[in-house]
Amino acid sequence: MPVGQPISVKGRHYKTGQPVEVTMEEGRITGILPWAADEPVSGIAWVGPGLVDLQLNGYRSMDFNAQPIPSGTTHKVTRALWKEGVTAYFPTVITGSDERIESAVAAIAAETEEDPITRSCVAGIHLEGPFISPEDGARGAHNKAYVKAPDWDLMQRWQEAARGLIRIVTVSPEWPESSEFIRRCADAGIVVSVGHTNATPEQIRSAAEAGATMVTHFGNGAHPMLPRHPNYLWEQLASEPLWACVIADGFHLPDAVLKVVRKVKEERMLLVSDAVSLSGMPPGAYDMPVGGQVVLTEEGRLHLAHDPRLLAGSAQLLPWGISHLIRKGICDLAGAWDAASVHPAAKLGLPSAQGLQTGAPADLAVMEWDGSFLRPSAVYKAGEKQYG
Repeated sequence: MPVGQPISVKGRHYKTGQPVEVTMEEGRITGILPWAADEPVSGIAWVGPGLVDLQLNGYRSMDFNAQPIPSGTTHKVTRALWKEGVTAYFPTVITGSDERIESAVAAIAAETEEDPITRSCVAGIHLEGPFISPEDGARGAHNKAYVKAPDWDLMQRWQEAARGLIRIVTVSPEWPESSEFIRRCADAGIVVSVGHTNATPEQIRSAAEAGATMVTHFGNGAHPMLPRHPNYLWEQLASEPLWACVIADGFHLPDAVLKVVRKVKEERMLLVSDAVSLSGMPPGAYDMPVGGQVVLTEEGRLHLAHDPRLLAGSAQLLPWGISHLIRKGICDLAGAWDAASVHPAAKLGLPSAQGLQTGAPADLAVMEWDGSFLRPSAVYKAGEKQYG
């Protein structure tokens, strides 16, 4: 990012609630000073770390799984996400043909390298499949024709096309080849996330021992009916090494499940959007490449047109999920904010894991809370105001 003049932003510290002035210079936070507000504290916006989304398929009709991805998509999504408070994210490429995946990761990587702003915001690529379960239910909306066993040679081919940008891969450990594949990924610095799985508890444990450290959208991409116990959900919750990603849009998981995950995983519960290209779009009926005829309701729920009981993906971004966790008493504001910023950054080893403190990257979001929803009003990336 270009070096700018020293700037500052005022707001309530998202952890303490106290009015502060955050000063920034050369892309870093240089100070967090008390500020004597001229208005009641309750009327002042909150300031905290920029949001980090580990799983984003698309936004505002732009799709990382389009065939092919239109030129400029990564640049445009990066800039559009600022209005959602997102300062770092992982474009997510799902199960498809070997050639489509290679083309998609290559396109994302090329745009990331050609533009400093895009490069500063794209923290990596999340490859969700094709090394997942072929089972109905566990497979979710992924195309069964392209599901396959883990293949390290193929993974290396895709990583070369991605110029080393693949940082997360979702894998089902039910495949006999999975443990060795997971070890190789872990050795290469790729986070292996268990998901879309029909694995036994023993296979889940073996995956964690081999180096898997995360769970993709816990409780979703799962069979509608499971044995009471044991089953792979209990095992994922019980596994100490596995951090659990959750979609907290109010539709994908019941509040009771979110509460349990939070109690068990604590700071290892990570908030993701898993948003599809209809996120940020107005309510209405749409025709999607994956899912076909779908409906986005006024309430924000995206479902199949022929069966409203079946979700067609997430249409909400991280501020919506943070708001849901706060409204339902699952987290306080600071805890929910951290679950969508500092904690995912820490899991992926990003510098922004330092959060709101002197010396940390000046990736900030200013949010207004009306008692129901948290809405970004300004965003700073490396000390430069990008939105608001």
